[in-house]
Amino acid sequence: MEREGIGKLVIYNKVMAKHVIDISEAEATSDFGSLLARVRAGAEVVIKNGTRPVAVVRPAEPHVRLLSESLRLAREHGSTARLDENFAKDVAAAIESHREPLDPPPWD
Repeated sequence: MEREGIGKLVIYNKVMAKHVIDISEAEATSDFGSLLARVRAGAEVVIKNGTRPVAVVRPAEPHVRLLSESLRLAREHGSTARLDENFAKDVAAAIESHREPLDPPPWD
């Protein structure tokens, strides 16, 4: 197998070209920054103790709820809310009314 940076590069699905990298615990701890860089680039990293997998690190999938899913959930919970012709204007007005910059508190 090809070796790139840390671990062994394994392409297990050529159609999707998803990369899986097998590395040892020692490699993971010695160069965690490189491991995270590979994950950010879309790779999945399997950390092993010998031949036994102990952890899998993969990119986090953002939780995005589609409008259709929100509407389905609303119906399932008995909501009687309906989208009318002014819905888009109402959403735009709500967004515009909260344009203050995000100013999070500093970490301690």
